[in-house]
Amino acid sequence: MASAVMKGTREREQDIPTSLWTILSLSLSRSPERYLRDFTTARRPMYSQNSEADLGTLDGSGRVALVTGGSRGIGRAVVEALLRRHWIVALCGKSQQSVEKTLRALAGVHESRVEGRSVDVGNQQQVDSWVRDVADRHGRIDLVVNNAGLGRFAPVDELDGDDWRDQLRTNLDGAFYMTRAAAQVMKERGEGWILNVASLAARHSFAGGTAYNASKFGLLGFSDAAMLDLRHHGIKVVAILPGSVDTSFHSEAHPEQATSENDWMLRPEDVARAVVDVLSYPERALPSRIELRPTRPKR
Repeated sequence: MASAVMKGTREREQDIPTSLWTILSLSLSRSPERYLRDFTTARRPMYSQNSEADLGTLDGSGRVALVTGGSRGIGRAVVEALLRRHWIVALCGKSQQSVEKTLRALAGVHESRVEGRSVDVGNQQQVDSWVRDVADRHGRIDLVVNNAGLGRFAPVDELDGDDWRDQLRTNLDGAFYMTRAAAQVMKERGEGWILNVASLAARHSFAGGTAYNASKFGLLGFSDAAMLDLRHHGIKVVAILPGSVDTSFHSEAHPEQATSENDWMLRPEDVARAVVDVLSYPERALPSRIELRPTRPKR
């Protein structure tokens, strides 16, 4: 009889959620204040018990990032966002004058944590030299943002061969050279992020965009394959696909559009926020592809 009662008790216990059973078992011996605290703790999800680890890389203190095309537009916004979160940032641009201008602008607030040089990302020797120099001086590379990009638009039968080659060289070859060089450094530490700023043009073709579409379609495929190659080494590869962004890149491609007509477009800071948000994911999560669109594009 006693065993039957005990069996029935255990069955009833199994029917009661764990958090509620904990409260019931403590309620007879706890004050109302203690009871409420126990209730709150019992309902709290397990992952919040280790919130610091769960929030990922919010503070970049001591971490080192490389940003290509970092002297203007999206790249500049990414550089500033990382610096505000205490990262050490090495940026590059094709023009030494543009790089120096950016460094002067940032020096007042972030002088000790920002550096830069002129690098042609389509030149493997220059890329290898820059990545190796940063790694040797800082002892690590935690993040690469492949942002450098070039766009020249014309119907396929009118597109100059040099314009074709320049776009693939910058947009696709550059990402490969940077990823290849940085991944070798990251593997030694068993961790790192490589973020490739692609475009919605990596999925949607448009007239006049043969070279640009080809380079971005290629970048997306490259990013997906590199993610599979590197994920088990602790290196996370992510493709970020923004829609129309109000930058000099867009105005150069569409000079007929006045600035006042661009209010509907994304801002460089929106893409930079996507970069920072990605870095906040916990170790177990890999958002390998992110699409970012204007809320209300022109119809």
